Order: sequence, then structure tokens, then C-alpha cells
Amino acid sequence: MYLKFFEKSFYYAFFMTLLCSVVGSFLGGLPYLTVIGALVLSLILGMLFQLYRPAIQKAESGIGFISNKFLRLGIILLGFKLNLIDLAHAGVKTILFAIVIVSGMVVLTYNIARKFGVSKRLAILTASGTSICGAAAVMGISPQIKVSKDQEADKHNDEVLAVAIVAILGTVFTLIEIAIKPLLHMTSMQFGVMAGGSLHEIAHAIATGSAGGSVSLSAAIITKLSRVLLLAPAALIIGIWYQHQDKTNEGEKGKLPIPWSMAGFLLASVIGTFVPMSSVLLNTLVKLAYLVLGMAMAALGMSVNFKAFLSSGRNAVLAALSASVILLTFTIVVSKMFF
Repeated sequence: MYLKFFEKSFYYAFFMTLLCSVVGSFLGGLPYLTVIGALVLSLILGMLFQLYRPAIQKAESGIGFISNKFLRLGIILLGFKLNLIDLAHAGVKTILFAIVIVSGMVVLTYNIARKFGVSKRLAILTASGTSICGAAAVMGISPQIKVSKDQEADKHNDEVLAVAIVAILGTVFTLIEIAIKPLLHMTSMQFGVMAGGSLHEIAHAIATGSAGGSVSLSAAIITKLSRVLLLAPAALIIGIWYQHQDKTNEGEKGKLPIPWSMAGFLLASVIGTFVPMSSVLLNTLVKLAYLVLGMAMAALGMSVNFKAFLSSGRNAVLAALSASVILLTFTIVVSKMFF
């Protein structure tokens, strides 16, 4: 594994994905692209790299390494963004709300997707992204879904498709929620809770919450981070469930799918919360997390099979759209009744 660092393909892949991540981060800071987010833009740039096949061929094995190992590193570093004290101050009500959303929507979205004929792997990845925290959830859950060597390419396609679905629908529902705000007659707190409870990416929740003012923005971020907190236990539970459901092992008992990257994620959040460090260092670690995740996303984009991507996407989009409508309706009702 570590020999990858000494191969030319790794260096080609490293600089190609780093370029995509840096450019994606820059574009993600522009006014009209903020709602899309740096990670999704890095993914798109990686996909565009496929237009120049010689570069992809030179970097091929390095691309696979970065999409796998850098993904885990990025997830761990992302833990520094999660302040456990802020979540504790939000109260039991917000945490319970997040638990209901994540558990209920994972089950609902998965079953809707399966009814639409979506593959089991794509269904659970889409359900995770819709229910927890968008692209980061897809990438956090994906390592828990074990596949054979000959299925690696299909798995990568499912990852990219799931990320694209939650990114597109999250953006659409951001615009919808901002547009219908005057019709909802919500307080700033209620509107923020609704945004944080219903939208897929943190960027979507921030964009929508800010439309309701500072109180709304704070409520949106805290509610959204409450869902992010559940990424680690969700990864473990989904990994165990998927292994149990998987019939390809013909009755063989596999190892318990311990999500070490999720354990690192929680450890990083504990360190970031309780170990004294400057805000500059903390912000640097979070920026590094998004840079590394952007590289992993770009690597995924460079390895996507477009024919498979287009042929399997329609039903997954319809399933996620249906689930997103149900989630929005539910969060509006709960926000008005309990917040």
C-alpha cells in the first residue's frame, strides 16, 4: 500500500486532484456557486479531466489510492469542525430531532429507492447522503460497503452518482425553501431548524439559514451539525446491516465492519472541543479537511464511468426527490410544533 507514494502515478494523481480541489475551493467561495459547494465542484472538475485521457491513464493507480485513503483522512480531519459543547447547548430536543430524521429517512429513502428498482448499494449511499450530511455522508458510508475487486468500478460510479444526486437536490431544495419562506410564517428559530433538518449539505443549510437572519443561521448550523454527529454511529450500523444483507459471500461470516475513519472523526471532534488550541489552527485543520476531501472527490470524478452513470441515475433521482419532499414536509411540521 505504502509503495504507492513512490510510484509516478501517485504524483501525477496527487497534483491533478490537488489542482481540482484548490480550484473547486476557490469557485465554491464565489457568490453564485457557494450553494453548490467546493466538494461537488471538485468532483465535477475531476470528471472534466477525463476529457484528457493520457493524463488519466498515467495517474490511474494513484487516482484509486487517493479516492480511497485521502477520503478517510479527510473524514477524520472533518471532525475538528464538530464542536460537542455547542451541540450539548442545543439541547436534547435538537439531538432527538436529528436522530429521528437520520434513522427514519435512511430507512424511508432506501426502501423508496429499492421500490424504484435502484441497486442496493446505490440505494443506501443515496439514502445516507439525503438523510445525514450530503457528499461527506456518502463518502463516509462508502468504505463500509465491501465489494470484490471486479466490483470496484461499479462502486465508484455509485459513489459519484449518489454525490451528484444529493448535490443537485440539495441545491434545488435550498432555492425552494428560500422562495417559500414568506409563505411559512415561521419564527427565525423555526426556519433555521427546518433548514438544518431538511437540507443535505452544510453549505445548503448555511445558505438557507442566512436568509432568515443570524438567529436562523445559528439554528440551521446547530441542527445540521446534530445530523453530522450521527455519521459515525450510522456508518457502523449500516456497515453491519449491509454485511448481513449481502448474499454474495454465500454464508461466510465476514469481519465486523468497524469504521475506523469514523472513530477518528469522533476523536478529532473531542480534541477540537476540549483540547486548547487557537482558532487559527482549528480553522486550518478544517480547511485541510475540505482540501483533502476535495482531492478524494476529484479522484472519484476521474474514475467515473459515464455510460453506467447515466443509465442507472434516473430512478435514484426520483427516489431521492420523493424522500426529500417528505423530509421537508416533516421538518416544517416539527419545527412549527416543537421549536
